[in-house]
Order: sequence, then C-alpha cells, then structure tokens
Amino acid sequence: MKDAYARAGVDIDAGNEAVVRYRALADDWSHPNVLGTLGGFSGLFRLPGDERRALVGSTDGVGTKILIAAALRRYDSVGADLVNHCINDILVVSATPLFFLDYLAVGKLEPAVAAQIVSGVHRACKAQGMALLGGETAEMPGLYKPGDFDLAGTIVGIVDVDALPDQARVTPGDAIVALPSVGLHTNGYTLARALIPPDEIPAFGDALLAPHPSYYAEVRAIQAVADVKAMSHITGGGLIDNVPRTLPPACKAIFEQQRWTVPPIMAELVRRGELGHEERYRTLNMGIGYTLTVPLADAQRAVAAVPGAFVAGWIEARRDGEPAVVVHPARV
Repeated sequence: MKDAYARAGVDIDAGNEAVVRYRALADDWSHPNVLGTLGGFSGLFRLPGDERRALVGSTDGVGTKILIAAALRRYDSVGADLVNHCINDILVVSATPLFFLDYLAVGKLEPAVAAQIVSGVHRACKAQGMALLGGETAEMPGLYKPGDFDLAGTIVGIVDVDALPDQARVTPGDAIVALPSVGLHTNGYTLARALIPPDEIPAFGDALLAPHPSYYAEVRAIQAVADVKAMSHITGGGLIDNVPRTLPPACKAIFEQQRWTVPPIMAELVRRGELGHEERYRTLNMGIGYTLTVPLADAQRAVAAVPGAFVAGWIEARRDGEPAVVVHPARV
C-alpha cells in the first residue's frame, strides 16, 4: 500500500529514481570545471582563473505552499521562503551567497499580488546582503488558471575549495548538532492539503505559513567554534533521505526524538494521516531544519554558540544492509 504522501500525489521514490537517471545521463559527459556529481543539495563549478574557489549554484521552488498562500491571500512571505531555502541548500557546502534570480509564473498577472510575492524575495536577499539580479515574470493563461501561480529561483554563491566540508571525515562517535525547524518550511504541503480540508485552512494559516528560515548566521557561528565535517538541509525526504547524502557509506546516523520537540502542526498531520514511524520522518522535517556533524569534543561548544541548537544524535558504524538513518522514537 502506498504511503500517505504518495496517496496525496507525491512519490518520493520516483523522485529518487529520477535523480539516478539524471546521473546516468551525466555519466556521458561532464564539464571539466564541475566538482562532484548530481544529486547533492547544490552544484559546484570551479571558478575559471582561480583554482582555489568554486561557484555554487542551486535552483528550487516553494512547492504547494503557494496554494496555501493563495487560499489565504497572504503573498508576502513565500518569496522569502524561496530565498532562504536556496541559501540553506548552498550553505551545506559552506558557500557564501552572491546573487539570486526569481521566476514567477501566473495565469493572469495582478501587479499588486506579484509585487507582494517579489517583496519577500527582495526582503530575504537584503537580509543576507545578497544581490537580487532580477528574474522573469511569465503570464501563461491556459497553463495556469487566474489566481494560480508558481514561484522558483536560482541562487549562486562562492566557496573556497579548501573550506568544502568533507563527508569522508565523518567517523563513528561524532555528534549530530541540529537546528530546529519552525514548521513545514517548504515541504510536505501536498500532504497537509490532503489532510486539512479547505474550510479548516484559515484556522491553521499561521502554522502552515510559518517561514522557512535561513540558517546562515547560525551555521557560521557554529563553524567559528567547532570542526564541522558535514551538513544537511532537511527538506523533502526528511531526516531519512537528506542526512545520508552527507554521510560516508560506512557510517549511519542515529537520532533520538526525545531530544527535541515536534512542532504542533506536524503532530497534527501525523495524527490525521496516521503516519507510521518511518513515513513521518521521510515526509516531514519533524522539528529539525538543519544538521551539522561535529566531533563529540566540539558538540557542547557548537550548541552553546546558537540559542536553540541541540545534540540530536550521533554517528555509528554501518554494516551492509543497515539503514543509513535510524530515528529512535520518544519514550512515552
């Protein structure tokens, strides 16, 4: 039987299979300046003329959170969600954001609504000191109904190659420091809309539109006091699919859910959807927005550097056939 997210219309397994197929296409040829492979949180391109640095790029969207914003006529936050999501994706490789481009597609252009949406993009770029170079606004009746819109963006940053986190350095005994989420961020909204009827959406509006934060300042504060070996942005796929992307094959991550609090909106979705243990940690972020793997000796300094940060788990050796992530449920 398909899980609740697949029944709602999103197939995570199909998404993972698509990435495998993309990688197979890329095996035919790759630009010599490309560092790494497809499937990470972002892509790296060695800066021409400077072997010491690399450009870092990522593209993403806000997902069906925009349908919640449209239903509530609250448009000024989703642009910031988009920018912050992209910042976190390139932050995983320790990149500093340089500039951003947005793409807004609508069925019928309402200038006041478009301005509200883009105001969030501008606000988040300004907060980060990142240039908003521009973008594209496309009016496409027939493809989108009046009132419908989609929002996506591309970010470019820069990083010193020597500063790139190296997941090969992750070893058993390391600690996993977590930064808390404040809600669904920009994932899980197809499931949320399937479980919360339209007439109930206004009652959950604030929780559903809670912002997707940028973790840039928090991560830099931790990097100043701890040896950060690997990082993960907890987006679609939750802890179960995102954390393994930054682990060596011989390691697994162990989380203890009793170490943190699950936001009420997620507890409500778990209850309504009767989500099983693995399903909830693969569909939702369940209260963790970002993880950093550090030596155990650095863990307390890392936690002390950022209010709200906590040790969520640790790294153990992984044997053949074992899962890459294990989440122990909270004791009742």
